[in-house]
Amino acid sequence: MRLSELKDAGRSPDLPLNISLADAAGSAELQLLSLLRVLPGQRYVGAGIWRGKPVLAKLLVGNSAARHFQRELEGARLLAAQGLTTPLLLADGLREGEGGWLLFEFLEGAVSLADAWAEVEALPPLADEQHLVLGEALSAVAQMHAKGLWQDDLHLDNLLRHNGQLYLIDGAGIKAETLGQPLSRQQVLQNLGVLFAQLPKRLEPFIEELLVHYLLANAEHALPLETLQKQIDKVRNWRLKDYLDKAGRECTLFSVERGPSGLRSIRRTEMAAMLPVLEQADTLIDQGHLFKTGGAASVARVDIDGRPLVLKRYNIKNTAHWFKRFWRPSRAWHSWIEGHRLEFLGIATPKPLAVQELRFMGLRSRAYLVTEYADGPDLLACFAPYVDSGEVPEQQLQALQQLLGELIHERISHGDMKGHNLFWQDGQWSLIDLDAMCQHATQMSFAQAFARDRARLLRNWPSGSALYRRLDECLPKLAD
Repeated sequence: MRLSELKDAGRSPDLPLNISLADAAGSAELQLLSLLRVLPGQRYVGAGIWRGKPVLAKLLVGNSAARHFQRELEGARLLAAQGLTTPLLLADGLREGEGGWLLFEFLEGAVSLADAWAEVEALPPLADEQHLVLGEALSAVAQMHAKGLWQDDLHLDNLLRHNGQLYLIDGAGIKAETLGQPLSRQQVLQNLGVLFAQLPKRLEPFIEELLVHYLLANAEHALPLETLQKQIDKVRNWRLKDYLDKAGRECTLFSVERGPSGLRSIRRTEMAAMLPVLEQADTLIDQGHLFKTGGAASVARVDIDGRPLVLKRYNIKNTAHWFKRFWRPSRAWHSWIEGHRLEFLGIATPKPLAVQELRFMGLRSRAYLVTEYADGPDLLACFAPYVDSGEVPEQQLQALQQLLGELIHERISHGDMKGHNLFWQDGQWSLIDLDAMCQHATQMSFAQAFARDRARLLRNWPSGSALYRRLDECLPKLAD
């Protein structure tokens, strides 16, 4: 295969692929064995064999190939020239009409810090194992900053552990200020904001402690926490907007199809499992364990290959109801977006897996939402034994206080805080039924909505009960 033919190979070309490349030593074939990252028609990154050696290949095709090739090449050379630990560039080339390619030494058995973090993320905040991973990352970033470089797409996937060393990769994002001189404080704060914004918000109280790792490797600047926090918030808000946008378009994370007959979005990792569910959604609901049927929505637990899921169908009750719904995004779509919002913000909710809107000539009709199943007792069941005494378990009370505190911080109202919409799972309260959820642009609108949420939460129990009084006293309120 010629390199230029990759442009039309799609997201999942058949492997292995033999691709003709040429360098100063002459032509040879790259045998591409696996793909690690694909941007269809533009970038293909994978492992292969080149002249008998295992390599990590970056293949750049399409109209922007030359520009992307130069960025990758310059970044790789900058890292190497400043003596930073980075994979050796073995060969590279750019041919007009074909594309560009860079072949790096293959780090057999390397583990990204993103994978290492995924293994410890669920531990209590800043457990020793988490401290180790983040300390490695901050030390490596500090070394890069001390040389006048930064990674504008800084994330843990761009740091690889291999044989006791940490490697910096992805030259396309490498930028330079003054080579060999430490970065300015402003640029340091901006870049650290990018890194910290990707970590769970529950780690924010430990930022000062984590910065010690950075300062041990690069103590050029004092790093004021308030300024850094503003940068973190700025980046996190941008990332949230970008992530929610991706949930509605074709990209690496989501498979999205839009047309006059419907809209469908599925997490790409769930494609094989979710396509059959959406294709037979009505049958599965009829055969599943029904929680709610008829009216505006039908909700059922369905088991797919031993995996419990919740499948929700948003019904059209009659013509008048259809006239109210066809012109605006469905409640399924709203719940899909809000589920991803909560997930991004680290607020517990069953993971949204797939959504589908049926349409006729572009006009919306029924819609379906698939989420993971919340396997735990709801708030009413958990607190039922304590209505008269008010002595609820401290862990559950603190978790409820924390949940409301997080909603206040993010200015999110739920819209229906009845007890059946909160489930106790993995030591925290998980929110379901996100049809009316809203993240407010102003404190004024949020204050009114939160007051309604809090009042609805308390109405789960008699107003004269000890439990009502205890919760009213303990649950967060907005300052007058």
